[in-house]
Amino acid sequence: MKKFTSFSVLALATSVATIGFVHAASAAVEEETAFILNSLSFLMHGFLVMWMAAGFAMLETGLVRTKNAAMQCTKNIALYSIAGLMFWAIGYNLMYSGVDGGYFGTPLPWSAADPQVTADGFVYDADGVGYSASSDWFFQMVFVAAAASIVSGALAERIKLLPFLIFVVVLTGVLYPIQGSWSWGGGWLKELGFLDFAGSTIVHSVGGWAALTGAIIVGARRGKFNKDGTVNPMPGSNLAIATLGTFILWLGWFGFNGGSQLAMGSAADVVAIAAIYVNTNLAAAAGVVVAIVLTSIMYKKVDLTMALNGALGGLVSITAEPLLPSPGMAVFVGAVGGLLVVFSVPVLDKLKIDDVVGAIPVHLVCGIWGTIAVVLTNGDASIVNQLIAIVSIGALHRGDQRDRLVGAEDRHGSPAERGRRGHGPRPGRVRPGGLPRVRARLADHLTGMPGGRLGGRPGILSPWTRARRRRAGPFSVGGPSEPGARATSVLSLSLKVAA
Repeated sequence: MKKFTSFSVLALATSVATIGFVHAASAAVEEETAFILNSLSFLMHGFLVMWMAAGFAMLETGLVRTKNAAMQCTKNIALYSIAGLMFWAIGYNLMYSGVDGGYFGTPLPWSAADPQVTADGFVYDADGVGYSASSDWFFQMVFVAAAASIVSGALAERIKLLPFLIFVVVLTGVLYPIQGSWSWGGGWLKELGFLDFAGSTIVHSVGGWAALTGAIIVGARRGKFNKDGTVNPMPGSNLAIATLGTFILWLGWFGFNGGSQLAMGSAADVVAIAAIYVNTNLAAAAGVVVAIVLTSIMYKKVDLTMALNGALGGLVSITAEPLLPSPGMAVFVGAVGGLLVVFSVPVLDKLKIDDVVGAIPVHLVCGIWGTIAVVLTNGDASIVNQLIAIVSIGALHRGDQRDRLVGAEDRHGSPAERGRRGHGPRPGRVRPGGLPRVRARLADHLTGMPGGRLGGRPGILSPWTRARRRRAGPFSVGGPSEPGARATSVLSLSLKVAA
């Protein structure tokens, strides 16, 4: 009887404690706790989006040829660094400070301000933001880098490093923040009613428009297209690395879409983030399956690169509205994205637009589809407003980039441009108007972009090697002392005659 009484008292105490715990858990969290959780959400999801930089680097490196692999890695780490500096120096405030329904903010350096956190502790301010200012800046910055990475892959293997990095400065410091201020910064598109939850248009279409413009202006890789319009395949160097890059991007997308909930301070926010994860994953999976099925039907074989881009197409498609769709609708949106990728790639080939990694079908075409698809699940969206935003942002990024990405009027050049016997502009150096060309030289097309090799020929050459190359002339492909770069005199002679 004594043992039974002791057990009853213990059970009663446990029940009381459990009831108290459940009651405490059901109560709303304190303002300081919500501030901490919201800031933590920005940081953790920002880490995932930053990891997408590695995904883009691996995807692009795997899909270019070996001679250009190191150059793609160089471009990706450089553009991420430039994006961070430019968004701090001018981009963030240009996008978010003082837009007030207009067209851009204040072009000043960003600085952190957290008035709610004082020396005496946390002070609740109903008019203040519910997160750390630095966590918000970090989360927004990694989005900018993602937009720049899209252009890197599309223009791989034929654009020089310095002109590309100059373009990245303009894109991340001016173009992206201005169009971002129109919507996320509270500008005129926001007032109009345009909706883009995580950036199908604001991030991905921006990169896609820039990639399309650059691909048209710079032109195709040498040997990609024949005179009769047929395409010469140029297989990537490492499809295993490209597949790894796709999985990294898939993982990072949970931060891309999930973090765009912009809060994690309540149970409702956590439920929303979980739903976003589910829809994001389903859309990507549907894109892969559709790409595999379509390539099996159209080409009688499964194409791995199409499957990889099918996943990315599904992810881009669901990005504009990953919260409200049902799981079935998320599958539909992602499946259409995979379909658009498979059909867009041969269209670009017909137009002789050389997109090395498929960035234009994935980010531009699927970004447009995803933005339009918002009206299927969000009753506040208007198809007219969505189309106005697509056209306006496309016009901004297409309008004046021809003046930035210069130097590809004719890849062989007219006699006046090429000069004869040393007179006039040299090929690949300048164009009419004196602006430097961005397209790689003929020798770089054949042997790889400078610094493009992995292994025997590093990108930083000794003074003796540079002097030997100058003596050998612009059409030298390498010397006996440089492994993997031997060339016969017949090849050198044929190149000079062709030039």
